[in-house]
Amino acid sequence: MARRSKFAFPTLPAVVWQPGLPVHGAPTWVIVVGEGGLPAAAKDAGERLGVDLGRLLEAQQATGFSPAAGATATYPLLTGEATEILLVGAGDGSAKDLRHAGAAIARFGRGKDELTTVVADGIDDARLQALAEGIVLGSFTYTLKTVDPGKPVVAKVTLTDGSDDDRQVELDRGVVIGRTGWLARQFATTPSNEKDPAWLAARATELAAETGLEVTVWDEKKLAADGFGGILAVGKGSTRPPRFIRLDYVPEGADDDTPYVVLVGKGITYDTGGLSLKPREGMVSMKRDMTGGGSVIATLSALRELGAQIRVTGLICAAENMPSGTAYRPDDVIRHYGGRTTEVKNTDAEGRLVLADGLAYAVKELEPDVLVDIATLTGAIKVSLGSMLYGGLFATDDALADNLADAGRVSGEELWRMPLSSEYQELIATPIADSVNSSKGPGSITAALFLKAFAGNIPWAHLDLSSIAESPADRFEYSTGATGAGARLLTTWLTSRTPIAGIRAAE
Repeated sequence: MARRSKFAFPTLPAVVWQPGLPVHGAPTWVIVVGEGGLPAAAKDAGERLGVDLGRLLEAQQATGFSPAAGATATYPLLTGEATEILLVGAGDGSAKDLRHAGAAIARFGRGKDELTTVVADGIDDARLQALAEGIVLGSFTYTLKTVDPGKPVVAKVTLTDGSDDDRQVELDRGVVIGRTGWLARQFATTPSNEKDPAWLAARATELAAETGLEVTVWDEKKLAADGFGGILAVGKGSTRPPRFIRLDYVPEGADDDTPYVVLVGKGITYDTGGLSLKPREGMVSMKRDMTGGGSVIATLSALRELGAQIRVTGLICAAENMPSGTAYRPDDVIRHYGGRTTEVKNTDAEGRLVLADGLAYAVKELEPDVLVDIATLTGAIKVSLGSMLYGGLFATDDALADNLADAGRVSGEELWRMPLSSEYQELIATPIADSVNSSKGPGSITAALFLKAFAGNIPWAHLDLSSIAESPADRFEYSTGATGAGARLLTTWLTSRTPIAGIRAAE
């Protein structure tokens, strides 16, 4: 496949607020139905459409429709300007259920020019934002097909509760946060014959230019000169060399007292396992092993538009892990940025080796208030947490853990805090180096303990999101395949009012 020099950024649906019910509206009207029944504006909407929506809902419920989140039922109209009505379930009306409803609306709207959507009156900001997020996320599409590529995303979704209020600000925020998830998903879905570390650096550079970020990229020569031994070792086996990408966001008016967060993302653009080769089944889907790095890029791209009042640096540690005559080996000893050493026992435990360099660089050169790394790091976290329910959270600071967990609940990318027990430290000990990169013990915990040593005394959290990185089906706001896990979570956290509230100062 030919490599493209320019990334195709997504065309998202327009999501707009309509004060009052439109006089005419789109050919398709959507009525969002909660457990409490129809929205208040449904009576007026029904009169304009020539339909008793209350009786329509009763008839649809008699044939199996329920207001469960994301459930749908359609009804054709034979007269008038509108041609059909879609009933969409909003469940209990929570942000989570409305996000699911928004995704259902988007899926139904594929190929259509516009949907007029009636929602509950007085819907609060968080729920309205979640509905907009769902519309964007449910619209996601990625294909390289030349035949039958599928219907395009709905061009426009107009929302109204029948009141004269203007709620566009909440919708715009929802669209931007949804876009971070879309971008991270698009990065992760791009096949690795196109996507390599240089490609990832090029995309970061393009986004930086569009969104007001500073960008610095280390190539393999600069990585060697500066001592990034982990990134270089992992990338040695590939003909496509590694990159280290730094993105900087500084809000207007920032000063020395402005809080400072550094994000470190795993950017393994393909993972064969290296010389510790994965089986075929384990290798499939490893194009998405850069989900952490892609989520960091997507997050940074949204901060200025959302007005984040915090300094943020994103570090993406990008390499392709391949077997070859130049590949690093089990029993090699790596010297990371800053000098700490690792004895390699498994070349398929490569993510922690590249993240270690990023963390060490952040501690030595940047001295942030808070340090967070994000990765699809271990299969072990799936054993602990299952699939598509929770991502793993490890932290050295309780307030940081709580703040991230809160952002997970708000964003729909939920986290479960895991233990960071020092009793397991001996499992990664070796007389040859400061630590080993793999053990037979509880794999997600020992991986976190390995990384903890590189975080110094800075309040630190480690997000192991392998458990929520791959959706097995088109369900709710996810489509089959890569989820882009972490982008919505991080963006929600960093654009909250007090992202580092309660976190202790670095010692």
